[in-house]
This record gives sequence, C-alpha cells and structure tokens, in this order.
Amino acid sequence: MNESDIDEQASMWPDTFEPERWDPDQRERRRRKRVIVWFCAGLAALVLVVVGGPAIYFHIEGAGPKRLTLPVGPGGDVGPVNGTWAVASPSEVQYRVEEILFGQHHTAVGTTAKVRGTVTIKGATVTSAQFTVDMASVHSDAAGRDVQFDDWIMDTVTYPSGFFTLTKAIDLGKVPSERHVVDADAVGELTLRGKTRTVSFPLSMERYGDGIDANGTLTIRFGLWGIPNPSFAITRVGSTGTIDVLFHLVRTHS
Repeated sequence: MNESDIDEQASMWPDTFEPERWDPDQRERRRRKRVIVWFCAGLAALVLVVVGGPAIYFHIEGAGPKRLTLPVGPGGDVGPVNGTWAVASPSEVQYRVEEILFGQHHTAVGTTAKVRGTVTIKGATVTSAQFTVDMASVHSDAAGRDVQFDDWIMDTVTYPSGFFTLTKAIDLGKVPSERHVVDADAVGELTLRGKTRTVSFPLSMERYGDGIDANGTLTIRFGLWGIPNPSFAITRVGSTGTIDVLFHLVRTHS
C-alpha cells in the first residue's frame, strides 16, 4: 500500500473520536438515560390525563342543573283550598348523585317533567296524595350516563314507573295565606325498581293565586331499594343520592 492509498482511506475516517462507539458501558448509560427521559415524559402525560382530564371533562360538561326550589308566584286572588288538585306544568322530578372521577367531584343530575298525580285537601289537612313518575323519561346531560340509568341501574323496561303514596295526613295547622310557605313532613310509601319502602322527608308548600307549589328533597340509600350502585369503570359514587321534587298543583274538583 502506497502513501496515496493510506491518505485516501484516512480521509474516510470520522473527524472526531466518539468513545461511545468503542465503550459498551457508555452506550448502555446513554440508552438508560433515554429510557428514563421517556418514562418521565410518559408519567407526566399520565398525571395530566388522570388529574387534568376529569377536570377538563367536567368543565366541558358544565355544572349540572340547580336544585329545585319554590318559584316566586305571580300573585293574584287566592281561590279555595278544599278539593282535589292535579300535577300540572311546570312540574319536575330530579335525581342528584355525586360522582368522583380520579379525585374530581361532580354532581350528576337527571330530570323529567313526566309526572302525574293528585292531592286532596280538606280544610287545613292534606288527606291523600299519589304521584307517578315516568322513569324512562329521566335524562341527564350525558347519553352514556342515561344508558346506564335505563339499563342495569333502574331497569326502566321492567320497572317503567316510580310511585309515591302519602300514608299519613299532613296537618297544615291552618289554611295558608297567599305567598305563605308551610313546612311539613311527608310520610308515605315510595316504590322504585319494583321495591316499596316507607319514607319521610321535609316538604315546603306555597299557595299563590289559583295554584299551589310543593317542593321536597328525599335522600335515597340505593341498597334499600335494590338499586345497583351506579359506580362503573373509573367513575365512583357513594351509596346514596337524592330525589328532588317540584310539583305545581292546580285545583280540579271541589
């Protein structure tokens, strides 16, 4: 090999010396460093999804509907109280359940206006009351949640209606004047998912014009009615929820 051949081959060598090409330990250290960097990046992304994902989801979903409360009546001359009163529009029944998704809290709310019922009043006493709710018409702001509600949670195909029957007369004390809110306890039998249990809950009633509004909140322990716990996959809920009612009543018979 002459000198020109040596120079030609030397020109093909790298200009800098890269020791890691010849040092297996250094190559291994560089590989481990890359693995650590990618692991940390993946962990950070996971934390962002776990912590920030639910917050973003709940932000997009927005706050649920507000609790049902007595509205401000239009006023006017009050009519007689004695007689039979029927549920009319606008009336609503609402469930509220606290959800926890990766530590983020959110209130799931489902509502229906499909409620029927009658109330009988004699003097200053509510002597009877019956209400029926179309369970299949209860809807929230999430289609997936509604599917779970209709399917295995409430099984609305088998149990399409919920019922409440007053079993103890409510003594109002005296015939309420207009815009006067009367607070009392309602005692009766509540039927959900085919199971009936006795319940008691606070009820507020307001008389105005020719109508009466009634508002109440009842806490439901799912297991007592054989309702499967609504928790699924990564969303967890407690063992209770609430049912809020707001009935607008109009007099039908004296």
